[in-house]
Amino acid sequence: MRIKVRKIAFSALALVAGNAAWAAQDPYLWLENVDGERAIEWVKEQNAETHSRLAEGELYQSLYQDALAALNAEDRLPELSQKGDWLYENHHNEEHPRGLYRRIKTDAFDRGSDEWETVLDIDALSAAEGKKWVLNGMSCEDEAQTRCLVRLSQGGGDAVELREFNARSGEFVENGFFSPLAKQWATWIDADHLLITTAGGAQGATDSGYARTAVVWQRGEPLAKARQVMEVPKDSVWVRPFAAGSGDSQAIFLTEGLDFWNQRYFAYRDDKAIPLPLPQSAEIEGKLGDSLVVKLNQDWQVQDKSWPLGSLVLVKLDSLLAGKPQVASLVVPSDSQVVDSVSVTAAGVLVTLLEDVKGRAYFYRKGKDDFTREPIAVPDNGQLAIASYDEQTGDAYLRWENFVTPPTLYRYHAGEDRLEQVMVQSPTFDGSRFKIEQYFAESRDGTRVPYFAIMAKDIELDANNPTHIFSYGGFRNALLPSYSGSYEPLNGAYGKLWLERGGVYVLANIRGGGEYGPAWHAAALRENRVKSYEDFAAVAEDLIERRITRPQRLSIEGRSNGGLLVGASMTRRPDLFNAVICGVPLLDMKRYHKLLAGASWMGEYGDPDTADWEFISEYSPYQNLKADTDYPAVFFFTSTRDDRVHPGHARKMAARMKAMGQQVEYYENLEGGHKGSATNEQLAHRVALMFTHLWTALEPQPEQADKG
Repeated sequence: MRIKVRKIAFSALALVAGNAAWAAQDPYLWLENVDGERAIEWVKEQNAETHSRLAEGELYQSLYQDALAALNAEDRLPELSQKGDWLYENHHNEEHPRGLYRRIKTDAFDRGSDEWETVLDIDALSAAEGKKWVLNGMSCEDEAQTRCLVRLSQGGGDAVELREFNARSGEFVENGFFSPLAKQWATWIDADHLLITTAGGAQGATDSGYARTAVVWQRGEPLAKARQVMEVPKDSVWVRPFAAGSGDSQAIFLTEGLDFWNQRYFAYRDDKAIPLPLPQSAEIEGKLGDSLVVKLNQDWQVQDKSWPLGSLVLVKLDSLLAGKPQVASLVVPSDSQVVDSVSVTAAGVLVTLLEDVKGRAYFYRKGKDDFTREPIAVPDNGQLAIASYDEQTGDAYLRWENFVTPPTLYRYHAGEDRLEQVMVQSPTFDGSRFKIEQYFAESRDGTRVPYFAIMAKDIELDANNPTHIFSYGGFRNALLPSYSGSYEPLNGAYGKLWLERGGVYVLANIRGGGEYGPAWHAAALRENRVKSYEDFAAVAEDLIERRITRPQRLSIEGRSNGGLLVGASMTRRPDLFNAVICGVPLLDMKRYHKLLAGASWMGEYGDPDTADWEFISEYSPYQNLKADTDYPAVFFFTSTRDDRVHPGHARKMAARMKAMGQQVEYYENLEGGHKGSATNEQLAHRVALMFTHLWTALEPQPEQADKG
């Protein structure tokens, strides 16, 4: 039995009703009213309670300072995007917590210059307009970058405001294109026309809350009078425009999302949407000359030939328009490999691969009639990402890192097949003290599940090491080795806040993710979802069997779909863990498809209004809470402005668990979108709360000394 301090009184309503009767009338539906007065008052009360319990001690202050220092480090690698000869970055620091959007010439950056030009000060814009703006990106029509579309969201949500912007002058274009806040996408047709899809205004939205109508918008005309090109049914997920290729070879396309994993492709020509006979699970990665570069997520039979899932193929665009696809192979991965990322340039195709979850890179140089495969000599045993690339030359910036080695930025010169180091981030913890092991756990059905464990080189296998498992297991997302010394991406800040304080960090590559390609993802879809949870439990049990840890010293974390993972894991196996971090989660799987973008994920989970509920109900955390069970201490976090995963999931789960007398901490940021935070200060606060919760919950009790 886990030893806990109970802070919340038991509720007769929650304890007496019984799960079946209780589910018929959810007493916490009022918490789904995002901005409702009663709901917001509840949120403020929970935040205050969490602050008083976690944020007023020395542990929190120490963790906060360490987290903020890592986030504000001036030599963190910039997150680059390339437009012509310019590199752009949205730079965050203490003076600019919302971001300073700036740019620099590529040759100056390569020489080590720090003479960036300010393009747009997001903090100044927010102050001037009295709104908490978050920059969501910028796309330009012309090489001079005088005709651009800036995407601004309020508080970090998915809904954005589109404004025309002159990046050279740093000013918004007077009487330029402007579309108010909505979930929307747009691409330039030419200097005076946009192809835009928006869920706002008269166009309306799909059941998933995304745009369902595509229109051509002419400069100077109101959006309401734009010419309609395409409309999809309300039960489709969305319609989206995008451009592929560059210069004279650029083409514009539309996708109709049938579900999250399947779509119909259309070519935009002469104000018409012309269907393309591609597999509905395929992904267009770019356009090279007269061919599309297409990634296959299922086998594709064309006439008498077959191309296997996971492959990259070239398909002549004209042959698709004629209904007779002409297909050629580009990349066919081995069983241990998967195509991770693809950048298509006029000179060839840059491809990163995962091989047993470790990064490889190749440049497929375009010749007269074929391609030459050139390996890029990046370091081994780490994560490799394409930071940015030149659409013409194929030159690129590559980012490499692993759990204990700070990120390094390399410049790949495609024309010379040469790699040079440009920048190395300073370490924020002493990585030399730790080792990285890759183990394989055996899941219930015999599947070998890889995971990484980062631990002290002199670790004692006495089953007493505080150990934290992070995982995701869904939507074909691969979790890769990331530096533990800065908070983003997923593994950040664990170096200083966890490893150096005596913890073991674990990254579990369970099914549902993309670590081994489409088949690894498909193995945990819909009725097989529980395989993700069985994999996760197998990793925990393997750690215990290796005597790295024991249940009383074991914690878990997941966000979004990963929040569902840890929510299901703690309700299925409360005996296996002692603390939980559950971020921006899905938890009420009976109603998830009715909340915000939830309907778009039925291809992943199933439809709870049908017979699918039979298998969904087996793991839905909200419905599977039991009054007579002692659950791990849990910390929920979410954002009021998350317009992707509804904050009601976390709110209702926390409320119900508190009514049961469970040990629950709850934190809801009033902005931040699905990321949960909009500034480094907000993120450092939440991170410090999380780790205070973990270290407090995993502190060994005398009564636990002989348990394991």
